[in-house]
Amino acid sequence: MEVLKLTTEIDPTGQLKIDLPTNLEAGKVDLVVILNPVTDEKTKQNPYDFSDLKGQLSWQGDAVATQRQLRDEW
Repeated sequence: MEVLKLTTEIDPTGQLKIDLPTNLEAGKVDLVVILNPVTDEKTKQNPYDFSDLKGQLSWQGDAVATQRQLRDEW
């Protein structure tokens, strides 16, 4: 079994042409094709805006000691 990954293009008519060289012997094979559209990082946007929820927590005390105390309660 071989796993092959390649990025190619679909032509304007919707046809996908695949030419894959393999190291397999001649004969029948099963072929599984998974089409995953490639998106540009520029056009990829985060659908959620959490900017109004951001903030900073001010901690007073020893964080490690508090963590150990909470862990000991279990």
